[in-house]
Parts: sequence; structure tokens; C-alpha cells
Amino acid sequence: MFEKVNAYLLILYFFTSFTISILFFPVLIKLLRKWEVFDNPINHKIHKDFTPSMGGVAILLGVVFTLLISLPFEAWANFKYFFVALSLMFITGLRDDILTLDPKRKLFGQLMPVLVLVVFGQCTLSSFYDASSITFPTWLSWVATIFTIVILTNAYNLIDGIDGLAGTISLVILTFFGYWFFMADYFYLSVIAFALAGSIIAFLFFNWQPSKIFMGDTGALAIGFVISYLAIQFINSNFRLPSDSTVRFEASISTAICVLIIPVFDTLRVIILRIRKFQSPFKADRNHLHHQFLSLGFNHHKTTLSLAGLNISFVVMAFILRNQPDKLILPIIIALCLLVNQALKIALKYSLRNETDNNKSSI
Repeated sequence: MFEKVNAYLLILYFFTSFTISILFFPVLIKLLRKWEVFDNPINHKIHKDFTPSMGGVAILLGVVFTLLISLPFEAWANFKYFFVALSLMFITGLRDDILTLDPKRKLFGQLMPVLVLVVFGQCTLSSFYDASSITFPTWLSWVATIFTIVILTNAYNLIDGIDGLAGTISLVILTFFGYWFFMADYFYLSVIAFALAGSIIAFLFFNWQPSKIFMGDTGALAIGFVISYLAIQFINSNFRLPSDSTVRFEASISTAICVLIIPVFDTLRVIILRIRKFQSPFKADRNHLHHQFLSLGFNHHKTTLSLAGLNISFVVMAFILRNQPDKLILPIIIALCLLVNQALKIALKYSLRNETDNNKSSI
């Protein structure tokens, strides 16, 4: 009975966040147009028109109002450093949307909220999370966690390149974490995940092709930060569960990677490609997964649905292999990513060859 009540509450909080955000988005879009606060197409090269950015303001507004009515004072006290860090990350994203910071300054601006979460909030990765786990010393735990949060936050930010993609992928991720935290009896973490998911669905109504607003770094950095936090909480909480728990995954890290596969795979892929060309990892290019699908002739919503389907496939694989260790699942993840990458290369070559042949035949 208690679980049913909590489930109904989650649904209520989800729709509360959705309702607040979807009511505020038209107001935000009108204000941004009136104040001529637009997103420069230089930052979104696949968009030709000026479109309002900073959609993250309406997303976070829905989440904040929902959490104000759903979390008791004790929960706010327990999560205080997370909320402080999230506020700082939101400010960093807002500052970047307004002033357009260079990558190094943006990265520096992210360190303060991450340090608050790790050092004061004690949100840390403590080991390799396997049967032969070696506990990290405090300094190594901090370094590993800071690196992980920064990478995951920026990995999510990097997939925000076409209409609907970042919102849809985050929806897949948050749905998994929200469901798992609820089943594992971490109710307040589940509330955070589903409240954010509700606001993101509202955002997708205005961000689906053709987009009326972008989430901007205001939204992408904040959402990426929340996803990073939930991923670390999942890894730690899942690892602490008894071995006979019905919701436990044997491989904590591999499962988290499966859930976050699109931002993780996409970021590692472009970094490797840039390093192979002796370019800076911060250099912008058109080698992201969504760019490859667009080059194959996919439009925005087909690309978004294809990548979301790929993400869901990895989540399903994690459920199927839930009783298998990291040493089995990690090689499978790597092999599948290499297979997807090779398939894209072959498809692009075939598409380019057909385009060349068509051009020759038309001359």
C-alpha cells in the first residue's frame, strides 16, 4: 500500500513539473524574442535562423517548484550541497549563454559546483566496484569523481546539437534512474529524476523540429550535472545492495555506461578522432553521431529517434545481463560501439559514392 501511495505521488510530481514548465515556456519564448535574446547560429551551425535559447530556465523552474512542494525539510537538508552545486552550475550555463565563454573558461566555471558536490556533499566514487574492489584513498576518490562529473556533464552538453536530441536522450536516462531509485527505495532521488523528466517533456513540445527554443548551456549543463549526480548515486547505491536484491545489477559501472551510452560513446568517439588528427579535444567539428546521421539524409526527428532507440537498446541489454559482471559487459559495450561506428563509416562511404555517381550521371 505504501509503495502504491509513493507511485501515485511520483506521477503527481511528474505532472506538476510538466504543467509548470509547459505553461512558462510560451512566456519565456515571448520574453526572449522581445528582449532579442537569441541563440547565435554560429553555435548551432545546422540551424540557419536565430532561435531563442536558455530553455533551461523554464525546465529548472518546473523542477524547483515541484521539489518545493514534494521534499520535506529533512530532504532539503540532506541534499543541500547538491542543490547549491546545481545552482552554481545553472549560473555557469546562464553566463555562457549570455557572454559566450570560450571552452577553457567554461570548464573552469564548472569546477566550483563540482567541488562543492564532491568535497562538501561527499558524492564520490570509492572503488572499481567489482569483486576484487580496492578502496580509493580520499584524494584519488575526489579526483576520479571530479573527472567523471565534468566529463559526463560536458558529454551531455555536446549532444545538444539538433532539435529534440538532448531532451529525448535525457528522458531515457532519467526514466531509468527514476524507476530504479523508486524500486530500490530511494524515493527522493526518484522524485528528482521524475520531476526533471516532466519538465523535459514540456521542453520537447517546443524543441521538436522545427524548434522554437533551445535549452542552451543554461539547461544542458544543469541537466548533465543532475544526470552525472544520479549516475554516481546509482553506482554507489546499487553496489551497496545485498546480492539477493531483486533490483541489483551485478555490474554497477557497466550498467551506468549502458544508460549513458549516447553521450559517453559520442564524446569518446569525437575526442579520439580529434586526437588522431592532432587537434585540440576542445575544437568544434561535425563528427558527432547526430552529424553522421544528418549526412546520411536523416532529418532531426529521425536522427533523434534513431539515437534514442540505440540508447534504449543498451538499457535493455543491461537488464538482460543484469547478473553478469563488468568484465563481461564492458567488452560487449566496446564491441557494439565499434560495430556501430564501423557501420556508420560504411554507410557514409556508400552514401557519398551514390551521391557522386548521381552527380556524374546528371552532367
